[in-house]
Amino acid sequence: MDYDMQHMSAMKILIVKLSAIGDVVQTLPALEALKKNYPDSEITWVVEEASSGILEGHPLISHLLISQRKKWLHMLKNPLTAAQGFDHVIRFVRELRGIRYDIAIDFQGLFKSGIVIGLARASRKIGFNHSRELSSLFLNEKLPSYDVEKHALDRYLDIARYIGVKDPSPGCTLPIEQERKAIKQRLEGISERGHMLIVVNPVARWTTKLWPERNFAELADRLIREKNAVIVFTGSREDRAVNDRILSMMVEKAANWAGDTTLKELAALASFSDYFITTDTGPMHLAAAAGARVVALFGPTAPWRTGPYGSYHTVVRTGIDCSPCYQRQCDINMQCMSGITVEEVMRKISP
Repeated sequence: MDYDMQHMSAMKILIVKLSAIGDVVQTLPALEALKKNYPDSEITWVVEEASSGILEGHPLISHLLISQRKKWLHMLKNPLTAAQGFDHVIRFVRELRGIRYDIAIDFQGLFKSGIVIGLARASRKIGFNHSRELSSLFLNEKLPSYDVEKHALDRYLDIARYIGVKDPSPGCTLPIEQERKAIKQRLEGISERGHMLIVVNPVARWTTKLWPERNFAELADRLIREKNAVIVFTGSREDRAVNDRILSMMVEKAANWAGDTTLKELAALASFSDYFITTDTGPMHLAAAAGARVVALFGPTAPWRTGPYGSYHTVVRTGIDCSPCYQRQCDINMQCMSGITVEEVMRKISP
C-alpha cells in the first residue's frame, strides 16, 4: 500500500449529525460504508443528547461527542447558571478541537451543525451546497445541491460516494445484542408461543402526523381478536398518557411500554416483532434498521423522502391532493391521516 492509500485508510473523520432519531439512524449506512472503505480510520460523531443512545457503544465509532445544546442554552439564559453553562460549552469546543480531522462531514445541513463544522479543525469540510440556514457557508468542499425528492438515506450515501466509497450498502447493523437478550426475557411474560407480536408506536412530534387515538384502539382490538396478536404500545415517557388513553378505549388488553425502553431496547423489541405499526417518526426508522417489517401511516410528509427504507415495508396513505403538504398545522381536520381507515391497515397485516 502506497503512502496516499495508507493515509486515506487511516484518516480521522468527523461526522456531524446531531438529530433527530430518524435522521441519525438513516446516517448509519454511511458510517458503515466509510468504515468499510477506510477500515483503519478513526471516526468521531457529534450528536445531541436525545439521540445519543443509538450510537453509544457503537463499534465503528472511535469517539462519541455529545452536544447538550438545549441544556446549555437554558443555562446561559439564567444568570445563576450562565457561568456553568459557558464552562460546559468551552469544554465541548476544546474536546471537538482536540483532534485534527482529515475530513469533517456535515450530514445535517443546518446552522447548528454548520457551527460545529466551523469550529472543527479539519482540512476538508464537506457537505451539500445551498443547504438550509446558510450552513454551507462553513464548508470548503461543497457537493451540488441535493434533490429534495431523493430519500434522505440515499442523500447521505451520496456524500460517502463523493469521499470515495464504492457501491455503499443502504443497510446497517445495530449493536443491540445485549438489549435483545433483556427484551427476550421481558417478552416471555406477556407473549405465548405461536402468537403474533405487533408493536404499535402511535405518537409523532407533528400534530398533523397523528392518526386518531380511537383508530389505534380499534386496530389493536381487531389485531388481538382476528390475528391472535400480542400488542405492545411504545413511545417516550411523555407519550405514556397517550397510550393510556388508547388502552382505556380498548376492550382487549395490551401492554404500554412507553418510557420503559431505551432507544436500543426499542430497536431490540422491534427486531422481535412480526409488524411494527407507526406514524412517521424516528422509531419508524429505528425499527426498519432493526429488521422489523414496518407498516407506516403517512399524511403530511412524503414516504419517498423519509419513509421506511426497503421494499419489504408498507406505507399506508390516502394520497389526497394536498398531501404531502409538509405542514405542522392543518385547516381541514388532517384528512390525509384521519381518512386512513382501520380496515386499510388491517389488510396490510398478513396472518
